[in-house]
Amino acid sequence: MLVLILAYLGGVLTILSPCILPVLPFVFARADRPFLRNGLPMLLGMALTFALVATLAAVGGGWAVRANQYGRWVALIVLALLGLTLLSSRIADWIARPFVALGNRLTQRAESDQGSALSAAGLGIATGLLWAPCAGPILGLLLTGAALNGASVQTTLLLLTYAAGAATSLALALLVGGKVFALMKRSLGAGEWVRRVLGVLVLAGVAAIALGLDTGLLTRVSLASTGGIEQRLVDAVTPPPAPQPERKAGEALPVEGQLPSLAGATAWINSTPLTAASLRGKVVLVDFWTYSCINCIRALPYVRAWADKYKDHGLVILGVHAPEFAFEKDLGNVRRAVQDLGVNYPVALDNDYAIWQGFNNRYWPAHYFIDTQGRIRHHHFGEGGYAQSEDVIRQLLTEAGQKDLPGGYVQPDAKGAEAADSQAADRSPETYVGYARAQNFVGGPLIRNDRETYRVPATLRANQWSFDGAWTVGSEDARLDAAGGRIVYRFRGRDLHLVLGPGADGKPVRFRVRIDGKAPGADHGMDTDAGGNGTVTTQRLYQLVRQAQGTGERQFEIEFLDPDVRAYAFTFG
Repeated sequence: MLVLILAYLGGVLTILSPCILPVLPFVFARADRPFLRNGLPMLLGMALTFALVATLAAVGGGWAVRANQYGRWVALIVLALLGLTLLSSRIADWIARPFVALGNRLTQRAESDQGSALSAAGLGIATGLLWAPCAGPILGLLLTGAALNGASVQTTLLLLTYAAGAATSLALALLVGGKVFALMKRSLGAGEWVRRVLGVLVLAGVAAIALGLDTGLLTRVSLASTGGIEQRLVDAVTPPPAPQPERKAGEALPVEGQLPSLAGATAWINSTPLTAASLRGKVVLVDFWTYSCINCIRALPYVRAWADKYKDHGLVILGVHAPEFAFEKDLGNVRRAVQDLGVNYPVALDNDYAIWQGFNNRYWPAHYFIDTQGRIRHHHFGEGGYAQSEDVIRQLLTEAGQKDLPGGYVQPDAKGAEAADSQAADRSPETYVGYARAQNFVGGPLIRNDRETYRVPATLRANQWSFDGAWTVGSEDARLDAAGGRIVYRFRGRDLHLVLGPGADGKPVRFRVRIDGKAPGADHGMDTDAGGNGTVTTQRLYQLVRQAQGTGERQFEIEFLDPDVRAYAFTFG
């Protein structure tokens, strides 16, 4: 319910966004007509169409985006005809004839005709195809959840609720506008003049959308940003991670559920396909992870150590690789990561999040402990708690009749990115580069899916970051369009990591890192040398900084000497 309320409020706030401006003329074109027969059907058609298109775009891949592009051009033609009918009654009569013949009139026939609800809904559908709201934190959260959870009633309901919020604020504006127009007509006799002005505005809106100004120039000149308000709403209703169960060693473990089906795995590595039935009689640790997640990488040394220590005593480790970014769905990428990370136990690729949803999981990493009867007896989310987790393993193995278990706790000698984090309370937060979840970006608005030249401001505050050079920012990543581009981040923490990948051609991309304007020296990460030099060769997490002393505030910059690199997310340790 809280998420539904958040989605609705996010939609209401879109009326303050510049990206709503191009569709306002279409909404106000019928402001002088009865709301229930015209305004309401139009707004309902707009909301339903947007929810459908957004769902398909979020879960359907590139084909859905391309299909929507064709739909946008059809919608532009329909609404351009609407604009022409408003400019001239003669044109309106001429255009309306074939629609009258077909019984599907999408335009108004004459001033005295109030228009049908079906006609208004048709215009709403066309408007819904055109509407591309600026992505704020709330819409980014909804689209990310849609991509993660796939097509479902819940996904569409959330997007429909967002659209309903936008329709509500537009409806209020439409009701007010209708009264104003009616007053003008009564007092000034300006009905025809109002029609023509609206016609001009509709045609101007069509031109703005056709030229891409709805997501380009309008975002740049925005005087009202709802991002801060939206982020406060997200923070207010986002539930904290579920608390870890507190227990003493040897205390009885509760039954939390049954091991769900593993049939939804899209591929298996290091094993033939496993099933819940085939794992009966074994103690199983299910580890949800993804290979570019720094928290997962830092937990892996313990998982590998448990696998080695207890493999001859009935423990099975099952890694469930649930991707966060699109490149993590590639089987070749995951195979390479599994080999590089020394993972030798079975790994199920959960590209469709079927196993994830079976566990009702929400976290990376997440550990679920299963007994020999296939019952979930314990869970742990995130890093840490390793001693308690090993106690659980030993307790379940003992319940299974295992004796002479090796003593002590594993103490892996983790190095590089796998080393435990600094525990610095003020370290910078995980920061996404794509517009869907980007926060703390400065240097102008992020322009969606279009090349833009950015400049770094003279001064950055802690946790602020910016682009420099020519970049195209997508929903989950940013692509450098010309050599020499930079990303600058004012960070706090011992470690700085950045998920990077080469372009579609796979060519290596050289880069150079600077800290406070100088080569990193002893503060370089495992993927750079003392001079700050490194190369992006595959899509993965790169450790670029490890401060030799302390976790203080520093200014990081990475300059790419070749074009076509893709940047995804910063993490810190």
